[in-house]
Amino acid sequence: MESTANEFLRLVKIMDELRAQCPWDKKQTIDTLRHLTIEETYELTDAITDANWVGIKEELGDLLLHIVFYAKIGAEKNEFTLQEVINTVCEKLITRHPHIYGDTIVENEEDVKQNWEKIKLKEGKKSVLEGVPKSLPALVKAIRLQEKSKTVGFEWDNTTQVWDKCKEELSELEEATKSGVHDRIEDEMGDVLFSLVNLARFLHIDAENALERTNKKFIERFTGMEKAAAAENKQLHEMSLEEMDTLWNKMKKSNK
Repeated sequence: MESTANEFLRLVKIMDELRAQCPWDKKQTIDTLRHLTIEETYELTDAITDANWVGIKEELGDLLLHIVFYAKIGAEKNEFTLQEVINTVCEKLITRHPHIYGDTIVENEEDVKQNWEKIKLKEGKKSVLEGVPKSLPALVKAIRLQEKSKTVGFEWDNTTQVWDKCKEELSELEEATKSGVHDRIEDEMGDVLFSLVNLARFLHIDAENALERTNKKFIERFTGMEKAAAAENKQLHEMSLEEMDTLWNKMKKSNK
């Protein structure tokens, strides 16, 4: 523990030195850092998806640096200190875990989540959905909205009901496509995607991660097709759909 504390203080010292001496670090603001923080977060999620532990370690370090950087800027503007940042999250964790630091009794993980949301409402939140960031990507936001609403009991009883809901939404989408009304079709497509996210939760699947795995799989197979076509002195746009489909099936077999 002492060595960890020492390394953390070393990072803080380096941040102080960079802020005072490095031309680039001197110029940074919370606004200029924002998009870099988002980029670092996505790099971490890539490493997690790939189970790249070396990458996870590196990206966690980058994010930690950003936290220290924001705290440094906050201190310079007399808004808050790094100590206050750390103390705030410590107090929040203690308050929101009364089953550990109080006399509340819980039976399982769901009880913990429900208590967490009840405590947040007591802290001044007007809705259990209030903590879901507006700028989250739509798929991730759908997951968080469903997880939040679940804590107050707004949830299907079993997977069969969710399957039925998915089928119902697909049927409504099919009907909407017949109408040719773009807004209606888009609304129904959104309902289908939202219901599939719900199904993923009931199957204990991370919908965002599942889709990203498919994205990576598609990239691997498609670039494989391009290489296979090039080996025959061809380009994909010169091939028929049937020829490309043959290459695709070859890639599928080689990737398994």
